[in-house]
Amino acid sequence: MGKFILGAITCLTISVAATVGLAMLGFFPTQANVAPPRLEGRVANQALDASMERHAPRVTNPLTASDQNLIDGMKIYYVNCSLCHGGLDRKPAALAKNFYPPVPNLISDPPDDPEWHIFFTIRTGVRYTAMPAWDSVLPEQDMWKVTSFLSHMDKLPPGVQQYWQDTFNVAPAAGGEGKDHDEKESH
Repeated sequence: MGKFILGAITCLTISVAATVGLAMLGFFPTQANVAPPRLEGRVANQALDASMERHAPRVTNPLTASDQNLIDGMKIYYVNCSLCHGGLDRKPAALAKNFYPPVPNLISDPPDDPEWHIFFTIRTGVRYTAMPAWDSVLPEQDMWKVTSFLSHMDKLPPGVQQYWQDTFNVAPAAGGEGKDHDEKESH
């Protein structure tokens, strides 16, 4: 039994050393403009979700989802987030396809994560992606407003929908219209 355990440990050690060696020798692709392998995307998404579950505090949004807070969140999103995550005119962001991992279009496919998860992502960013931490840029209240906007996008009150229509000359997607979970990209 001892030889079997020693053999298993040896195989594992050699596998890890070979993987690290191949990475250090440049055998793994690093291009941002090519699609990632399916396994890599799946593992990365599962790792991100597991990390959020472990590290993100289960905080409650201190702001109400009032028309003004949702409109403020929309404005903050437009100024700070739309360049990468898609404009409020529902067009894809010009930069999105050139990021690795791909940047989700949060207007066409609003996040279905709980608010604490969205807020933690905004506040702390996501390592090894282009998603920055906004905690030193935006006040906490503004991050919560963006969180409210993103988490209520499929059920915006009429006044907020009218503001969106008047400001961006396009109506917001009604009731999650345009959501396609089969093509949902990484966080």
